[in-house]
Amino acid sequence: MGRLVILSNRLPVTIDKKDGALFFHPSAGGLATGLNSLKDHYERIWIGWPGTIPNSKEESQRVEKNLKKDGLIPVFLTKNEIDAYYEGFSNKTIWPHFHYFTQFTKYNEDFWEAYKKVNEKFLAVLQRHLKPNDLVWIHDYQLMLLPGMVRKAFPNQSIGFFLHIPFPSFEIFRILPWREEILLGLMGADQIGFHTYGYMRHFLSAAYRILGIEQNFGKLAVDNRIINVDVFPMGIEYDKYAFPERHLDGVNIATKISNFLSKNRKLIISIDRLDYTKGIPQRLRAYREFLYENPEFHDRVTLMLIVVPSRSNVDQYQELKSEVDTLVGQIDGEFRSFRWSPIQYYYRPFDFADLCALYKSADIAMITPLRDGMNLVAKEFVASKEESKKGVLILSEMAGAANELTDAILINPQDSNEMVAAIERAIVMPLEEQKDRLEKMQARLKKYDVKHWAKTFIAEQTKLIASKEERKTRVLKNKSYDELISRYKNASSRLLLLDYDGTLTKFHSNPDDASPDDELLSILRKLKAESGTETIIISGRDRHTLDLWMKEFQFEMAAEHGVWYNRGKGWKVNRGLSKDWKEKVRPILESMVERTPGSFIEDKDYSLVWHYRMIDKALGEKRIREYRDVLQYLTANLDLQVLEGNKVVEIKNAGVNKGKAALNWINRKDWDFILAIGDDYTDEDTFKVIPTGHYAIKVGLSQTEANYNLIGVGEVRTLLKRLTD
Repeated sequence: MGRLVILSNRLPVTIDKKDGALFFHPSAGGLATGLNSLKDHYERIWIGWPGTIPNSKEESQRVEKNLKKDGLIPVFLTKNEIDAYYEGFSNKTIWPHFHYFTQFTKYNEDFWEAYKKVNEKFLAVLQRHLKPNDLVWIHDYQLMLLPGMVRKAFPNQSIGFFLHIPFPSFEIFRILPWREEILLGLMGADQIGFHTYGYMRHFLSAAYRILGIEQNFGKLAVDNRIINVDVFPMGIEYDKYAFPERHLDGVNIATKISNFLSKNRKLIISIDRLDYTKGIPQRLRAYREFLYENPEFHDRVTLMLIVVPSRSNVDQYQELKSEVDTLVGQIDGEFRSFRWSPIQYYYRPFDFADLCALYKSADIAMITPLRDGMNLVAKEFVASKEESKKGVLILSEMAGAANELTDAILINPQDSNEMVAAIERAIVMPLEEQKDRLEKMQARLKKYDVKHWAKTFIAEQTKLIASKEERKTRVLKNKSYDELISRYKNASSRLLLLDYDGTLTKFHSNPDDASPDDELLSILRKLKAESGTETIIISGRDRHTLDLWMKEFQFEMAAEHGVWYNRGKGWKVNRGLSKDWKEKVRPILESMVERTPGSFIEDKDYSLVWHYRMIDKALGEKRIREYRDVLQYLTANLDLQVLEGNKVVEIKNAGVNKGKAALNWINRKDWDFILAIGDDYTDEDTFKVIPTGHYAIKVGLSQTEANYNLIGVGEVRTLLKRLTD
C-alpha cells in the first residue's frame, strides 16, 4: 500500500488565536493517539476541519502552512456549514438517533443538504491529494456519505470506515428519512468497523432489511466488491495512565494525589461530558437513594462529580445542566454535615495531570451511561490502578467497554435498585477481590491497546487489498474471457451445463415468477440454434416446471438435482429411489409452516422443499435451527439428505446430485469444449466432475470448486450472448 490517508471531522490539533497570532497545540484523545501511533509504520496525511474559521485568505494560508509540516490538511468550513452540518445534522439528528434518544432527533431537510455538501467538500480536498495506492480511512458519523463519494470518484481505491458511536437497531435506524442514502454511503467502503458485535449486527440487519444485501459471516457482496464488516474495539494508551509520571515533565503526581484523598472515606468518581446519553441524573438519583438506605455510610463516602461542559447553547443540554445542578443541590442540602460533604461537583474539564491523580486516588469509578459507543474513561481508570491494584469499576452494560471489562460490576443504568446495590458492593469489596478483578481487566487492556486497534484495522484492510487482487484473478475477464470465447468458437463439439435459478435468472420471492423473460428466451433460442452445441439445463426445479418453461427448446435436462433426467427420450427417474419417506417428514415441514407465516412447502416428485423467501431471513434460520436435529434424525434412518440453500431447505434422496447427473452428458463423448455455470452449493457437485482443461464458473464471489467467477446473472447472460454472436 501507499500512504495512509485519514479523514475525520476534526484534525488532531487545537488552534488558539491571540492578538492576531495563531498557536497550534496537539489535541488529546484516543483517536489522535491511536492514529499517531501509526506514524512509524506508514507515511500519513490527515484531512479534517482545523476547528477555526479564518478571518482572511492570508490567515487560511498561514493555517495551511503550519499544518502541512505535520501532514495535516485543513477543510475550512463556514459558520453556516458548522451550524447545519455539525451542530445540525451530525449532533441534532445522527447523535440522538444513534443513541436511541429519538425524542431529540431533528428531521430537517436543510441540515441534510448541509451534511451532503460538507461531505462533498471533504471529497474535493481529498481529490487534490489522493494517490492511486493510498489507503483511505474515514472516521465517524459526521462523514457517513463520504465512502460512497470516494468510491464513485475512485472506483479502485482501498477505503475503510470506522464508526465511533453505536449503530442502532433496525427498528430505530429505519425511522430516519435518509436511511438508504446513509447505508449506500457506507457501502462505498471496503471495510466497516464497529466497537462491538452488537453494533455490527444492527448494521448488517439494516443492510439486509433496507437494501436487501445479505451477509455471509460479516461479508457483504455489493456490485463487484466484497465488504468486510467487523469488530475492532478501541483501546487506550495503557502506559500513559498506568505510569503518568513518564509523560509529565516536572509534575509530582504523588502530591496531586494527596489533594484528592479523604481520610477514612471512600472516594467515588464520576467523569462525563455533559450529554443526555451519559445518564448523569440517573446516577445522582441512585447515589441519593444509596445515602437514604444506608445511613451507616454517611461520612464514609464522597462522590466527586466532574461534568465537562458541552453544547451549552442547545436546549436539551441547558435543561440537563439545570437538572444536574438541582440534583447536586438536593443531595448536598439533605445529607451534608459540618465535617462531611457527600458530593463535590466540578463543572469544568480537568487537565491530564489532575485527571490521572484523581484516577489513582479514587476507590470507585461510577461510569453508567445510558448508551455509549465505547467509553474510554472506564479503561483509563482501570489502567491507573496498575501499581496499587486497588479500586472498583461500576460500569453500565450499555457502554461498549462493557463487552471487554466483564470483571467490572456491570449494571443496568435505568435500574436504580441495581445501582444502589452496586455502590454498596463496591464499598465493601475485599482488596483481594479488587486485585483479582483489576488484573484480569488490565491484562486485556494492555494487549488490546489503542495501537493494537489501529494496527489491526489497517492490517485487515491490507489483507482485503490482497484478497481483492486474488478475487480479481478468479473473475472471468480480459484475456481469460477472450480465451474462453475463442475456444468455444473453434470447438466442433461443445457441452454447456447450465443451472437455472440464480444463474440464468435472478431469484424471486415467489418461485413461480422466475419464468424466462424475453432476454433469456432470446439467448436460449440462439443457443438452441448453435451447430455443435449441446445445452443442458441441470436444475433443482421439478420436471413439470422445466417442461413448461423449456418446451420451445426441447433441451435435454436434469430436474430435482438429478433425480429426474431427460436425454431426449422423455423423463426417467434414477433407479432405487423412494418417495414413501415423505409422509414421515411432511408433518415436520408443516409444523414449520404453521409457526412461520409466509413460508410454504413445495412438493416435488422425490423431494420436499421448505421455502422462506418471503419472510425475514433470520426467522427462517431460527426455524431451521429449531428443527434441524429432528430432520437429521429422521433423514439419517431413511437414507435422505438435508440441503440448506438460499432461503430453502430441501430433503431428498441421498446419493443423488447434480454432479452425477452431469456425468450422463460429460461421458457421452470426448467433448472439445465443456462449460458449467451455477450459483449455489448444489452446483459444486457439477464443478467437481468437470474434466481438467475445461470451464466451471461460479456466479457470485464466494469460495468455490469452479475455476472462475462471474459477478451475477447479468454477466452470465452477457457471456452467453457473446458465445452466440
